Amino acid sequence: MIKKLRDYDFTLMITPVLLTAFGIVMIYSASMVLAVVEGFDSSHYLVKQIQWFILSMGAFAITSMIPYRNYQKMIKMIVLAIVLLLAGVLLFGSTANNAKSWFDFGPVSLQPAEFAKLGLIMYLASVYSKKQSYINELYRGVLPPLILTAIILGLIVMQPDIGTAAIIFLIACSVIFSSGIQFKHLLLLGLLGALLVLLTLPSMITDERISRFAGAYQPFEDPADDGYHLIQSYLAIGAGGLVGEGLGQSVQKLGYLLEPHTDFIMAVIAEELGFVGVVIVVGMLAIIVLRGLFIARKCQDSFGSLLAIGISAMVGIQAFINLGAISGMLPITGVPLPFVSYGGSSLLVMMIGMGILNNIARSVRKTEEEPVPVHKERDSESNHFPIGGGKTWVR
Repeated sequence: MIKKLRDYDFTLMITPVLLTAFGIVMIYSASMVLAVVEGFDSSHYLVKQIQWFILSMGAFAITSMIPYRNYQKMIKMIVLAIVLLLAGVLLFGSTANNAKSWFDFGPVSLQPAEFAKLGLIMYLASVYSKKQSYINELYRGVLPPLILTAIILGLIVMQPDIGTAAIIFLIACSVIFSSGIQFKHLLLLGLLGALLVLLTLPSMITDERISRFAGAYQPFEDPADDGYHLIQSYLAIGAGGLVGEGLGQSVQKLGYLLEPHTDFIMAVIAEELGFVGVVIVVGMLAIIVLRGLFIARKCQDSFGSLLAIGISAMVGIQAFINLGAISGMLPITGVPLPFVSYGGSSLLVMMIGMGILNNIARSVRKTEEEPVPVHKERDSESNHFPIGGGKTWVR
């Protein structure tokens, strides 16, 4: 039993749990007034997030014990489920914040796009790990998986959920780059992607999206409308100073900040706990991402390496987009801060990802401690860590 526990990566066990527990405290602080205004008890969002936390911890425990290679065997079922869920939510989903992104089952709501992130990571990691022997062949090795990726992105854009689509696109880019494809193919894919964006841009431009860009980059031009929410975020961040106003003492959460318990929870953290609180949260997120990349580097299996890279990218990219929105670097897109923001689907997916990363870490430690037989399907490329540009990082 002790030996089994020793195989776990305690950094990736403790850090997400501590970050989520901290998030629960901040969710209560940020949402108690909002909950009362909406007609609920002040602990409404706190109780719901604790319930999701318990469920997520169960999922974390289960996925940390399931051998990660099993997902490769189930990849067709996983992909089919993702496509059906994304198509189903367009037909039967509930609308919230002008997007048809949710299945509403009474007290429980699920967002299929969150699960699509992890499913697509599994798919791309599985396909590109099998194509390592001919990864430099554009039409045979690189392009086929991008067709399904484009379908998934299209279904999410149709909701419309541009923020999640952007995250999934960047995650896909991370996995594709890390698969070891040649630089000229990367450049060609970049040009094709840019062309696709230019072709679809006219249909995606709406007054609401234009106002989001104006609010992000020229907030003081229209402080009462387009720039209002970002200015409130600036006020919260500025008021916090070094150590903050104190836990529970935020003023901006009292009806000024948009979604203080979800999109703008870091602004509340900055106001109540100051620069110190922000550094702690960002530092813990960085630890999770860097630890995931370290595990990817150590893993001797291409599928495991790409899977770990994708999960690490999911956490890092989502955190970057959320922090970019509250600081005015990026338009507000409604992306939650991983582990910290209120949201059951996001937390559940993140904890499943942490469980899978822990299982990869267990496999790495077992491989380092005792020799393992070479799997029949693995080739010489499996013992290298791909870093893109047609090269591999040789052990």
